[in-house]
Amino acid sequence: MLEGFLFLYKMVPDGGRQILSFHVPGDIPDLQSLHLRVMDHGLATAIQSTVGFIPHDALRTLCHAHPPLADKFWRDTLIDAAIFREWIVNVGSREAPSRIAHILCEVFLKLQAVGLTNGNSFEFPITQGEIGDATGLSTVHVNRSIQKLRADKLISIEKGRCTIWDWERLKRAATFDPTYLHLKSVGDE
Repeated sequence: MLEGFLFLYKMVPDGGRQILSFHVPGDIPDLQSLHLRVMDHGLATAIQSTVGFIPHDALRTLCHAHPPLADKFWRDTLIDAAIFREWIVNVGSREAPSRIAHILCEVFLKLQAVGLTNGNSFEFPITQGEIGDATGLSTVHVNRSIQKLRADKLISIEKGRCTIWDWERLKRAATFDPTYLHLKSVGDE
């Protein structure tokens, strides 16, 4: 992922969609397809985005020639799995405002890690419908929950941009522990 926003999703037989993760520049959103013959999910852009494609044969050759690089890719797939687990908990165990707050915390930290935040503000071009598909909430419930987060002076979302007004309180509202993202500074292992 070079620019923009992607999301990974699954469609259900009745036409509904469940968004499983949001992806920001720097992510490799579909590394697991390297070893799986069929993708059981879709990837879509939320806005105009730029992606890079790496042919599987070239990636396999690179991994065989450079085992430490293969280890990094394996780590990336494990982090994807951790994110999926966290999203299952988010949908199954948190109240509506907390679900949305949790996603905002995650996206903020991922964008911050690649230098794409401006202080406490970041691009968030995700629609209320997409938030609903990511959190298992109706668009009406998403709207009410965002209004609550605004009224609590935690965030504002305007014109595709989110501003976090109180990071510590937003983390508490989200019951957010960033450990699952396994973010690290350059040089950390």
